[in-house]
Amino acid sequence: MSRWTLKRARIMSENPGSTAAESYRRLRTNIEILGRDGGLKTIAVVSAEQGEGRSTTSANIAVAYSQANRKVLLLDSDLRSPTLHRIFELRNDRGLSTILAGIGEMNEVAQRTEIDNLQVLCAGPIPPNPSELLESEAMTELLAAAKEKFDVVIIDTAAMKSTSDALIVADKCDGAVLVIRRGRTKLEAAEKAKLTLQASRTRMVGAILNHRGR
Repeated sequence: MSRWTLKRARIMSENPGSTAAESYRRLRTNIEILGRDGGLKTIAVVSAEQGEGRSTTSANIAVAYSQANRKVLLLDSDLRSPTLHRIFELRNDRGLSTILAGIGEMNEVAQRTEIDNLQVLCAGPIPPNPSELLESEAMTELLAAAKEKFDVVIIDTAAMKSTSDALIVADKCDGAVLVIRRGRTKLEAAEKAKLTLQASRTRMVGAILNHRGR
């Protein structure tokens, strides 16, 4: 991942005075307003297709919360094509996949970052059975434990078009944010993703019109 791509993916910390950073702060505020009853602690960030800016959005929402003095866990649940370890330049030899396979615990595997209040739980090695791991009771228990330890948990997911993984994860969360990339996401794909989420038990808390990919 190039230095320019890293800077773009971490705009909240690299350029907090930018228009883009302010947009993420507004999104955080809107989510907090919706969750005033305390019912929005785990938030899945989803997109219809790959390359719509889902991971960038996940990373920056997490930083926005941490800058508001919230204790944040950013979790990479894309067990097929993970990205967050590259964005934050962290090791990925252990992570969500190893925890769900019974190797290690969240407290041991989550990594601290240079950003105050923010920890990242990377995806870990790519497993042969991502959907089964994400659908497991171990995943449900991990999210419950994360809600107890952190003020908010932001979960990056896989693209909805290629796999059911994102829907499995979103169904276990308190809410979901749909990322749409301007000029790339097809209208029918975005509409299908929205309808699919609404047909499940997922609570849609917003949509983001993104200008950039990844």
